[in-house]
Amino acid sequence: MKKIECISVFDMLKIGVGPSSSHTLGPWRAGQRWLKELKDKNVFNLIETVKVDLYGSLSLTGKGHASDIASLLGLCGYDPVTMDLEKIDPEIKKIQTEKKLLLNGEKEVNFAPQEQIIFNKKFLDFHPNGIKFTATLTSGKKISSTFFSIGGGFVVKKARKNAKEKIEDFEHFPFPVEKATDLVKYCHQEGKQISDIVLANELSLRNEEEIDEGLKAIWNVMLESMYIGCHTDGILPGGLKVQRRAFAMHQKLIGEVKYNNPQEWLEGIRKTEVKFRQILKWVSCFAISVNEVNASLGRVVTAPTNGSAGTVPAVLMYYMTIENHNAGFEEIKKFMLVAGEIGSLFKKGATISAAMGGCQAEIGVSSAMAAGALTQLMGGTPEQVLMASEIAMEHHLGLTCDPIAGLVQIPCIERNAMGAIKAINAAEIALDSDATKAKVPLDKVIETMWDTAKDMNSKYKETSEGGLAVKVSLSDC
Repeated sequence: MKKIECISVFDMLKIGVGPSSSHTLGPWRAGQRWLKELKDKNVFNLIETVKVDLYGSLSLTGKGHASDIASLLGLCGYDPVTMDLEKIDPEIKKIQTEKKLLLNGEKEVNFAPQEQIIFNKKFLDFHPNGIKFTATLTSGKKISSTFFSIGGGFVVKKARKNAKEKIEDFEHFPFPVEKATDLVKYCHQEGKQISDIVLANELSLRNEEEIDEGLKAIWNVMLESMYIGCHTDGILPGGLKVQRRAFAMHQKLIGEVKYNNPQEWLEGIRKTEVKFRQILKWVSCFAISVNEVNASLGRVVTAPTNGSAGTVPAVLMYYMTIENHNAGFEEIKKFMLVAGEIGSLFKKGATISAAMGGCQAEIGVSSAMAAGALTQLMGGTPEQVLMASEIAMEHHLGLTCDPIAGLVQIPCIERNAMGAIKAINAAEIALDSDATKAKVPLDKVIETMWDTAKDMNSKYKETSEGGLAVKVSLSDC
């Protein structure tokens, strides 16, 4: 019997720090994992020096994505979910000035970042995002480990033959899902919606209280990132001098009304009467706000990645503020369960890494996740949910990843707004269609996305060696 990869909604929706899940969160997690390895081998206390090698895409766009900073924070033992983000700049400046690194907050070693973080243009065989940590022990012996950051904050050490990611195996789900057709089969067999099937699988990993607590934490970070983005003015870091736009957009939409916290803000927006043009502006504002927070090393939720973190919360916020003012946690829960499952289908059948598949693997997948989740909340059948996801991805196929100056700003931030609008439109089209007669199944578009990813020129896969990244430079800005 074929073993089916079991991916939890909490794998697809992770709380982390921007600007990139693969280039920031991944190296951060890799640093943490390496420290654990050293402790498990009982050599942690024997470390004299450490070195970090970044390879391929992690090297080419690493500085713009803060891969070097994230690696150091992981080695220091900080956790991206709980770290006080105000401490990042002082901590990094301290390391640079004192040339000391406090490994896991316990053991101090000499460390000169400019000399001991190496940016290698070479691509390792398995995945474009490679990172190697090397420790020299007091005996002179060197010990190293190589990790691959495969998108969405997933970090692995070994490859499959087809160069797609393998994650830790869970116990078998009661409803193992490999393809979209499996979901439809279970829904008809059990007389349930997609969210019910996904919940049953999640309950094999943790109890309902834990699930609810985890999803509420994810929603709170999503809501807070939108709120912070809408209430923060100024210039984004990195040298492109990108003016934050969510602040001004929000000011025009909300007027002179002031809110003290994210929940109060949400309720205030629900009371605001909006027309079609304003809906477009609100959705764009929600999406842009999240990715401006992401671009400034703020805390967001991978959905499925940091670079595409704004699309899913923007569409959920649209539902809660425009479509259903009475929506509460039950609707949020269903939305996230469906979104996470759709994302997992792409992860199993293709990729969610821009370094592997271009931006179709990030914004395209996020738009598909949001479209499917919105469709269920709007009363769609399982077939319509999958049709909406297919439509959203179909119109992102071939989307390249060519960030200017290696920063997750241009064109990344705007793309989240476009992905959110496409998701809403895809849901509406699916809801008005007989999805049982869909000409393009979701499984086929996932296969097509993977084929497109493999055929795409590597310079359009998050290397900043093609497209906008070479047509527009820092000096042009």
